Amino acid sequence: MLGLLAVIWGFFGISFIFGNAILRLGEIGFDTFSYPLSWLHWLALVVSVLFMGFSEGYRGFQQGYAPRVAARLLFLKNNATPIRIILAPLFCMGFFDIQRKRMIVSYCLLGGILVLVQLVHLLDQPWRGIVDLGVVVGLTWGSISIVLFTLKAFFTDKFEHSPEMPTR
Repeated sequence: MLGLLAVIWGFFGISFIFGNAILRLGEIGFDTFSYPLSWLHWLALVVSVLFMGFSEGYRGFQQGYAPRVAARLLFLKNNATPIRIILAPLFCMGFFDIQRKRMIVSYCLLGGILVLVQLVHLLDQPWRGIVDLGVVVGLTWGSISIVLFTLKAFFTDKFEHSPEMPTR
């Protein structure tokens, strides 16, 4: 029962984090259309959406992050500990109890994202919104991927992705 509670908390915690980002950035992104856009703005918007959809959504989330999150949710179901239950979203996101290399990558990626967020905040509209719309596409693709991989993990017999637990 505690494992199921941890799975629910982990899934909805991650969903809240990404959903909140999608809503906040989407609002800024859609504000872009209240500005007069030149052909250069439209070109940058198309490039931003395509680039972030492919690199963040497909390559980052669908091919790597989402299957790992789903595998860690599945692992959590039968391997809940007090710390994993309390910090289930962080466990599923790979911030602890994961292979050392993956943990280093997770923290470096988080640091890089935080730096990029601060840099994008310095942009004026419509440029900030153009970047944010690309990020919204990537995060939306990623969130959908997490849902689909989680459904596959829990409701099919064919889920062979690793939770990348550390070897002890």
